[in-house]
Amino acid sequence: MKPVPTLAELLATLPDEERFILSLHVVKGIPVEEIAQKLGVPHKSVLAVVEMGKKRLFAALDFPPFP
Repeated sequence: MKPVPTLAELLATLPDEERFILSLHVVKGIPVEEIAQKLGVPHKSVLAVVEMGKKRLFAALDFPPFP
């Protein structure tokens, strides 16, 4: 059985933008709306990055897709 990677190891495998936004949202608990405001980008853009990042993390863990 292969060891389960840490969240930090998984985040390190993501593209910079996904890593940054997911770190703010998942690790620091900042809402998507607040991240969008701080970055000056549309809410939907941040939400799309969060969703893609979660899909990549779940795939790296060999988990089924998150709904």
